[in-house]
Amino acid sequence: MRFKLSTFFEYLVKLLPYLKVTFTYAGLSLVFGIVFGFLFAVFKLGKSRILRGIANVYTAIFRSVPPVVLLFLVYYGIPMAAEAITGKSMGRKEPILFVIITVTLLATASLTEIMRSAYKSVDKGQYEAGVSIGLTEIQTFFRIVFPQALLYALPSLGNLVIYLIKEGSLGFTIGLVDIFGKANTLNQNTYSNHILEIYIALATIYWVVAIATEKLLKYAEQKVKRELGRA
Repeated sequence: MRFKLSTFFEYLVKLLPYLKVTFTYAGLSLVFGIVFGFLFAVFKLGKSRILRGIANVYTAIFRSVPPVVLLFLVYYGIPMAAEAITGKSMGRKEPILFVIITVTLLATASLTEIMRSAYKSVDKGQYEAGVSIGLTEIQTFFRIVFPQALLYALPSLGNLVIYLIKEGSLGFTIGLVDIFGKANTLNQNTYSNHILEIYIALATIYWVVAIATEKLLKYAEQKVKRELGRA
């Protein structure tokens, strides 16, 4: 079995269209994760013991459970729970829905800690200074605290995006056809005769996406630094 460059490019072209599925679940999961992560970060930073406890239990659970185990729990558990409550079968025809839910749960747990740590990294004196010059608490947060917290959060956010893309590839185990699922299908259809070309093409796509994500977040980080310098 010899590696053929022409075959590598052939499968690279076949895999690329399925990258939109990967971006779909990663993008939506990130958006939902930011919303819920912000909520749980507020819980952790707040004064309510009950809300802090809820947030702590959530992050402890979902940062500990292996992603593939969580995926199966979501895939089999949600339809069973829905049927028990409504008496109607939910079905499992859209695997991407269960992948989005799973990756959102993982993203929320990570983003909760990222946001909490970023907020705590900002000197409290910055907040006090904003209030002392006449800004409201909300204005102080969005004009002074938030930009600085964002600067601290961006490096971790870039790593998280790459993590979400990689972990979402486990969706092939429940029938999701993203770039990883398509690579497995191609490998099966060719009886592993082109396994090197297929999986090197797959690895190349993941590598390019990871590099592009790092560059994009680095650009965003530099832009935030410039904006803070003007403030």
